[in-house]
Formats: sequence, structure tokens, C-alpha cells
Amino acid sequence: KRMGYFDWERNLLFLSVIVYLGLGTLPYVQADIDSHRYTTGERVLLWVNRVGPYHNPQEVYMYYSLPFCKPDEMIESHHETLGEALLSYDLILSPIDMKFKESTTYKHLCKKPLSSSERALFRYAIQNKYWFQLFVDDLPMWGLVGEMKDGKEMIYTHKKLDFTYNGDRVISVNLTMSDPVVLEGMAAITFTYSTSWKETDVDFHDRFNVYLDHPFFEHQIHWFSILNSFMMLVFLVGLVGLILVRTLRKDYARLAKKEDDLESEAGEEVGWKMIHGDVFRPPFNLMLFSSLIGAGHQLFFLCWFVLSVSFLATYYETRGELITAIVISYALTSFMAGYMSGGFYARNGGKLWIRNMLLTASLFPGVCFFLSLGLNVLAFSYDSLAYIDFLTLLALFLIWAFISFPLTLFGTLVGKNMNGEPDNPCRVSETRRRIPGREWFFQSWVNVVLGGILPFGSIFIEMYFILSSFWHYKYYYVYGFLLLVFLILVCVTVCVTIVSTYFLLNAEDHRWHWVSFLSASSTGVYVFIYTVYYFFTKTKMTGIFQTSFYFVYSFILCLALAIMCGSIGFVGTSVFVRRIYRNVKFD
Repeated sequence: KRMGYFDWERNLLFLSVIVYLGLGTLPYVQADIDSHRYTTGERVLLWVNRVGPYHNPQEVYMYYSLPFCKPDEMIESHHETLGEALLSYDLILSPIDMKFKESTTYKHLCKKPLSSSERALFRYAIQNKYWFQLFVDDLPMWGLVGEMKDGKEMIYTHKKLDFTYNGDRVISVNLTMSDPVVLEGMAAITFTYSTSWKETDVDFHDRFNVYLDHPFFEHQIHWFSILNSFMMLVFLVGLVGLILVRTLRKDYARLAKKEDDLESEAGEEVGWKMIHGDVFRPPFNLMLFSSLIGAGHQLFFLCWFVLSVSFLATYYETRGELITAIVISYALTSFMAGYMSGGFYARNGGKLWIRNMLLTASLFPGVCFFLSLGLNVLAFSYDSLAYIDFLTLLALFLIWAFISFPLTLFGTLVGKNMNGEPDNPCRVSETRRRIPGREWFFQSWVNVVLGGILPFGSIFIEMYFILSSFWHYKYYYVYGFLLLVFLILVCVTVCVTIVSTYFLLNAEDHRWHWVSFLSASSTGVYVFIYTVYYFFTKTKMTGIFQTSFYFVYSFILCLALAIMCGSIGFVGTSVFVRRIYRNVKFD
């Protein structure tokens, strides 16, 4: 796949549109394909993209890996962006000649004699329900290669393209495959096409509405899930309020009694008040914990920014725009990772700040890189378009090296110098307090296992819509729903970890840092379990290739969710813990 330098420049640095030098290779194209305006009789370009099994979305190959009618010269789209490269787009100009507002009927494309090996390729494609994708004026179309009838493979030989237009712009295009021919014998197969044009009053800016599945995404259950999550949030906020208002007030009242009363109650003093000298002790494996907290903050601001911008932009109208936005936003939010990680590491006595910064900058991207590298090797062995070429990998590395890494370094320096002074409300004792024995249901692992259930319950219906969109060729567009669910997830996660941490401290266990993080991050584990269920019950994916892509992509998504939720839960719990100990004076 060809990737122009100026296209990368436009994507990575948000420069103004630069004229592509290779535009001279299409001298016969007069219409401005960027403004989507045409005059009568001008050529409308048809781009072929990819082909593959319908039930395996990531198992895609070059369109001309099947012996379709090829053009005399392979001309690739010069508009390939970072997002398009990562999503395996490979647009090649089709030999189909179409003119704006000029209809044609059964126009000859080519008469192609098929060898036995080429017929075998078509038979395999039809048996496995291969589909292909085309683009006209950035509008996608899909079609099947053929069909099985009476146990015989039949290939479609005619493409019918029905256009609608408004003024000088293309509004919609519909592809109909017809004229099936049995793949038998050695006779040549004739491929044809036809076009029709019809005027419409649909506005150009509304032309993508036809691709949106409104009945699916705006189903009543979608609204019900939001209401259900909101009611759960109200319950949890009430529970946290009960702890803060009633239980803690009672604890404070006991501590505020006169000294002679305290002596008589000394034997009754148990719970969170007894571990004030250990509760602000640095967590075990401080560097890793700091890096996870920093990465979680970065992912939080990434989600917040991308979802907020979705109100101003429609990601689905431009190929790869969402992926490009995620990559660029992740790089630009690296400052928050360095700031939060560096500040927390310094406040807890960390001295190896350079190592901490390196771990923060490379922890999550490194995991993604090595997992993606394995998928890339697999895609290369299959000769699939899912293979990410060297230029794309180089561009991703340059984004990390020249944007993400420097911002992480700068954030670490700012964090450790401006937010690195210890400010614990209680002094840390020199000797570590022994954690008393307790019943199994008060053990830390119980908090971790149960901590993610309610946050998962607040998002699992939305996860169904997200997975259906990604794996079943649907355009996800209800970002307002997603932003609301995201905010509910944040609130539910904070409330759950506060409650679980309160019970942990009352059991005189001061190891709340990792417990609060892991109990919130267990949400990602439950989501991964749900993706396994979804794979076996909602998809028809087959083969090592697609299965590997599905579970690696699912793991990366759930890992990001786990790190983000863990960071959110820890921050909320940290505010709670500092608040309750700040209001009590200890000797």
C-alpha cells in the first residue's frame, strides 16, 4: 500500500491541505473529488477496496486477489490516511467508466477466460460467502461475489449502480449484483455494468443517514439501559452518602469525646482509625503502580476528548477518521500520564524518576505493539490487507517518539516538581502494623472480584452495541449515549471502590492502594468474559486468523478499560481516604 509523505504530514500535525504531487497521474479527472462537486458528463471515479469472508471482518484481501476485470494500470488512491492504513483500506481505481448524470445499460466491462486455478478461486470465494467493498465519492457499497444454488457455485457478472444526486453532488449510490453464471466448463465469462441517475432533494450533509441503523441503535432497550445505569448510580451515591453522613459522623463523634471518656472506650477502638500510621504508606511496587495510574489518566482524558469532539464531528463520514483521532489524541494526552505518574511517584518517595517516566511512556503502547506485532506476522503469512506496512509502523513510532514521549517527559518533570511534595494528613509510622486475621468475605481478593460487577452492569448493554458495530459492519453514531454511559461508568466505579475500601479499612487492612485499583480494574475482566460470550453466541467467525484478531483486539480494549477504571477508582478512593483522615487528629 502506498503512503504519501504529505498525507502523513496532514494527519499527524494537522497542517492545512497540501496539494499531492502525484495528482498529475490522473489528468483526465476534472471533477474536484475533495469538494465532491461535478459537472454533467464528468467522470465519477469508482474505487475497489477489498474482498474477504463476510463473517470474518478482519480477514480481508486485495480486491484483485480474485480474478476480476483488472484495469490496464493499477492507480491507487493518494488520499490514504493513518486511520485508513490501520483499518486495511487499499483503494484502487476501477476500470468501470461512469459519467455524472449519464445513465448506461449493460455496458461491457471485459470478457475474461478463466483458468482452472482462477475458477477454483471464485468457487472458494463463493462457498465462503466472500463480499467486496467499493467506494464512489467516499460513499461505500458492498456486494457478494456470488451465491450457491442447487449445490453449484454461481458468480454474479453484472453490477447495477443506482445513483441519486442533488445539484452537482452525488447523494447516494446503491449496488445490485445480478446475472449469476454457473462456474462450469472453460467458457469465458462476460462482466457488465449499468448506471442510472435520479434527482433527489436530500441535502448533501445528510447523505450518510442511509447507512445509519436507527432501529438498532435507538431501540427501546438502549434507553432502558441508560435508565437502569442511572438508577444504579443513584443507589450507589446514596450508599456512599450513608457511609459519609451516618457511619463516619458516628466515628468522629466517638473520637471527639473528652479524654476521660476515651479511656473507658479504648478497648472498643477498632477499624479504620487504628491504622492511621500505615494507611499512607507507599504501595508495593511503587513504580509500576505510578505508571498504571498515569496511563489510566491518559486513557481517561483520551476517551473524554474523543467523545466530546464527537458532538462537533461525524466520525463515520470519513474513512479512518475515528482511528486517526484516537491515535493523535492519545499522543497529545501523554502529558497527563507523565504529570500524574511523576507526581505520585515523587510524593511517595520515589527516586528513580527517569525509569518511572520510561515505564509510563511505554507500558500500554508497548503491550499494544507486541500484541499487534504478532497479528502483523499472522496477517503477513496470510497475505492479508490487515498487514500493517513499514511506513505505517514508522509513522506510529514517530508519533510516539516525537509527540508522546516528549510530552510524557515534560509532564513527569512538571509533576515531580510541582506536585511531588508529600501532603499526607497523617504521619507514617516507622513500623508496619500487622494485619489481623479475618473471615474470608473480608479478604482483599473478595473486593477485587466483586468490585467490577456493578461497573460492568452499567455498561454491558452499551458494549453489545459497540461490539455489534465493530464486528457486524454497522456505523456507530450514538456518541451521546456513549458519553453518558462513560460518565455513569466513572461515577459508579468511584462509588463502588469507596464503599469497598471503607470496609477494607474497617478490617484494619491498610493495603488499599492496589486493592482499590484492582477492584475497579476488574471491570475489564468482566468485559473480556462478555466478549468471549459474544464471540460464541453472536458471531459466526471461523479460522485461526479471525479468532486471533478478535481476541487480541478484545484483550487490548479490555486492558485499556481495566487500566482506566483502576485509575479512576484509585483517584476517587484516594480523595475519600484523605478526607476522612484529615478530619481526625492523632497523636
